[in-house]
Amino acid sequence: MATGTRTDPYGQFNFLIEIDGVGTFGFSEVSGLSTDTNVIEYREGSEVANGESTTRQPPGLIKYNNIVCKRGFAKHPSAYNWWLKVIQGQTSTASGSITLLDEAQKPKLRWKFSGGWPSKWEGPALNEKTSEVAIESLEITHEGLTLVSV
Repeated sequence: MATGTRTDPYGQFNFLIEIDGVGTFGFSEVSGLSTDTNVIEYREGSEVANGESTTRQPPGLIKYNNIVCKRGFAKHPSAYNWWLKVIQGQTSTASGSITLLDEAQKPKLRWKFSGGWPSKWEGPALNEKTSEVAIESLEITHEGLTLVSV
């Protein structure tokens, strides 16, 4: 018989987005919490001369993917206003976090980003044939992402 504490995975529906100097947001969807590391493939001349047919593959540059936030379009244009500063030439970077909450609304995990700025804002797609919610989208380009337990 197994003993110990049961650890269930967290649901993906309880989270907050906080951006320093901009505000706390209630988005309905967040994606892009990911990084990629380029692979550098090379062979030394002596390996080629010796007939070796494999390459070395050390890690290269790290790329932080854009964080994409989506929510129902409402009267509060705070995300749009942050993006508007960029097109007005007043770009300023901000740090922020996406906090995953448990069922009791207590913070459990936090993704922190740094050097973030809104690189894309997208208004809702409008269609008279549906009754879906109008969605706005904000993409945040950033220079670093870390995951911490809280």
